[in-house]
Parts: sequence; structure tokens; C-alpha cells
Amino acid sequence: MPPADPDRSALPVAVVTDSTAYLPADVVASLGIEVVPLYVVLAGRSGREGSDVTSAEVARSLAARGGHVSTSRPTPGDFVAVYRHLLDGGADRVVSVHLSGELSGTWDAARVAAGQVGEHLVTVLDSRSAAMGTGFAVLAAARAAAAGGTAEGVAAAARETALATRTFFVVDTLEHLRRGGRIGAAAALLGSALAVKPVLHVADGQVVPLERVRTSTRALARLVQRAVDVAGDRPVSAAVHHLAAPERAERLAEQLRARLPGLRELYVSELGAAVGAHVGPGAVGVVVDPTPRE
Repeated sequence: MPPADPDRSALPVAVVTDSTAYLPADVVASLGIEVVPLYVVLAGRSGREGSDVTSAEVARSLAARGGHVSTSRPTPGDFVAVYRHLLDGGADRVVSVHLSGELSGTWDAARVAAGQVGEHLVTVLDSRSAAMGTGFAVLAAARAAAAGGTAEGVAAAARETALATRTFFVVDTLEHLRRGGRIGAAAALLGSALAVKPVLHVADGQVVPLERVRTSTRALARLVQRAVDVAGDRPVSAAVHHLAAPERAERLAEQLRARLPGLRELYVSELGAAVGAHVGPGAVGVVVDPTPRE
């Protein structure tokens, strides 16, 4: 469990991320994490992920015939406003951890903003991952900050966790990833995607195929086994994500609880609009963080 609510004014290092980390709201609040939302466009309107556009709206739009959803990064100005607010509010430094630069321009927007505010004040990290693959790195940074760590120590905690964390997922169709240009090496699976359920992962910031299976049941079993393989006999934290597939996600969570005896914490959450728009309804995934925790 996260530590008790820190006094934000007493923390010399503030931690920022974007809305695609999909951290639970209570954890964000208790650790004083600042979240900058991405933008989602559907049905002719643009809104901020989480507050203006919901996961359910995205799932309905993608399921509709001819439905289309697109996403855009926060602007550098969005980040500048947050960084300056934190620094003016008493923080000495900011560590900002974001979605893979291979999948979004969010990290680049944050980097540009850091240059405007002062790179000696703001450290921007590319998690080379997505969803709780980023989120666990953010949690590591926030916990290090809450423990009184320096900016260098906070950034190092985020980097270590981002490198160790593994993200695996299954989609009902690769079409949404193809449309959004996020498919990377998984494009090779498109020709046979109708006959298989591809198991994918995020490797060095890109969506990459791992294997192909014939049924959804088999795909879920492979997600669990991949998580078990990563965990070994170590204590781990894990997260289960889904879009419009709560029953499938809960089955996956139950199997993880049974198969991971060293499970420290498990988060189950629906993907937000920005990532959901690219994986489509029915997607499920598991993220495993094996980083030791003091």
C-alpha cells in the first residue's frame, strides 16, 4: 500500500506524469502526483482524457460502424503551466515521467516545456512503456520523493523500475493499432490476424509481437504465464488493464492472485481513452513490476 498522504509543500521534488499511466485516483492523490491529460477526438469534439472523454465513449465509438477516434499529446504549454505551478508552490525540482516516445509525442512536449522552464529544474524521462508500465515507474519516483529523495534519486528510481517492468497484452484486432500507427513490428501479423489472437508486448518503447494463439482463453493463459515467468520467486507488483472487457480482466486478476504468491499489490483498471483508442474494445493486458522495494 502507498504511504500516508505526504505534505506536498514539504516535498522538495515533485513528480509529474501524463494520463496514460492509468494510476488509481486515490494513489495519485495520496502521493501528490500531478497528471497532465492527453487529448482525445471523437464525434467531432476534442476533450481531455479522463475528465472530458471517457473509456466507455471511446469503446462505443470504436464499436460503431465507421467510428473513429484519434488522440493528441498535451501541448508544451500544458506542461509549462504544471511545472511552474509546482515550482512556485514550493518544489525545488520536478521529475516528469511519460509514455514511450515511440508511441506518442507526449515525452517530446514535456521535454520542450522543460527547456522553457529550465532543464536544471525539470528532469523528463521516457518510460519506454505504456499504461502501468509507465505507472509503476511513476509510483517508484513518487515513493522516493515522499521518502525525501533528491531529484537524481527520484529519477533513478523511475528509470530502474521502467527498465524492469514488463507489459503484455492481447487485442481482439490489430486494426486499431494499425490505424494509429502504433503497431511497429506487429504489422507482420496483420495478414493472419483474423485467425489468431496475437499476444503483444512493449519492448524498447514499441509494440512488438510475442506469439500467436488460437483462442481468447489460450491468450489469457499465456498472459498469466508470461507474468509468472517475469516474477519467478520474487515479490512483484502487477496491474491488469482492459477496455470494455471487465469480466475477462477479473478472470485474469484471479489467476494472477493464484499464481503469484509474492504479489505485493494488484491494480485492476480500465484503459483510458488515449490508449484505448489504439487497442480497441476487448483488449486486456498485464503489467508486472519485479523491482525490489525497501
